[in-house]
Amino acid sequence: MSHSPEKSNVVPFAMPDKKLQVLVVDDEKSIADTLALILRAKGYKAASAYDGAAGLALYRRMVPDLVISDVVMPQMNGVDMAIAIRREFLRSRILLFSGQQTVRKKCSSRAAPSVLILNLSPSPSIPSSFWTKSPS
Repeated sequence: MSHSPEKSNVVPFAMPDKKLQVLVVDDEKSIADTLALILRAKGYKAASAYDGAAGLALYRRMVPDLVISDVVMPQMNGVDMAIAIRREFLRSRILLFSGQQTVRKKCSSRAAPSVLILNLSPSPSIPSSFWTKSPS
């Protein structure tokens, strides 16, 4: 009696024969650097920036496959950075996160449809459609 593998709702973020590049942007350097370190340990190419303006500049140089960014930051916040990125790079994938519960409501209307804004409390979930849909 053999068991067939169950289909999972989790869509892996991977592309064949290519090491995915991820840009992590957070004004808390320890968070940005730790997440980049974890991503590198998992096989991704990862870089860190510590505010939205630096994140935008680094994005332009590396054009990563994904940006993971805090929302509330000095210089340029994550939403403004995401809007600037999307103006220049229409196919960008951006995940914004915040521990502040009111942030999602305040910035959802300003962000592009393919920018996912995630509150980290109480329990975050990322819809599989974020990984499978091609940005417009």
